[in-house]
Amino acid sequence: MKIGILGTGNVGQTLGAKLLSLGHEVLLGSRQRSNEKAVAWAQQQGGGAHEGSFADAAHFGELIIVATLGTGTVAAVTQGGPENFVGKTVIDLTNPLDFSQGMPPKLFVGITDSLGEQVQRALPGAHVVKTLNLVNVAQMVDPASSGEPDMFVCGDDAGAKDQVTKLLQDLGWKRITDLGGLEEARATEPFVLLWVRYGIKHNTWTHAMSFTSAQ
Repeated sequence: MKIGILGTGNVGQTLGAKLLSLGHEVLLGSRQRSNEKAVAWAQQQGGGAHEGSFADAAHFGELIIVATLGTGTVAAVTQGGPENFVGKTVIDLTNPLDFSQGMPPKLFVGITDSLGEQVQRALPGAHVVKTLNLVNVAQMVDPASSGEPDMFVCGDDAGAKDQVTKLLQDLGWKRITDLGGLEEARATEPFVLLWVRYGIKHNTWTHAMSFTSAQ
């Protein structure tokens, strides 16, 4: 499958490399073509790895992953051209974190909206699925490194969620819960504040969440 990734940071590069190892073709997109980091990544990864603009990534991908900083997410997908996303599954793994006043961060989107819903409004023809926003990138591509954590998906299109769930399983996720519509991102996005505070308290960023039910 052809996968476009918006974002050339560590998350985009690590996810892209993992997806290449699973046999997918990946284009890493940034604001402009020939981004230094994206070019170096594509050269290092070799065959199947490409770089380009946000619009290139959105046009290229049969499935698209948004891996930008939360503060730049809506601008990035808008720059990608909403017409390039029509009919496609879009994985939004971003968080609405505001670091302007230092650590710990605050949310710049309240609980009556979510960044996932803002992405969906910016891309009315796409099928946005919120997931992978509660772990760092090492856990995204190797969940077993944190035991057996839980991951949530939410979105308004059942077919898109099925597609994302299959991709998560390919990445090694076993405990996946469909929470329902994209509005549920209003619950999962604030949860990242707990993840951050735990990391600060224990000086670790390799943790993930696991839920148990009473028998």
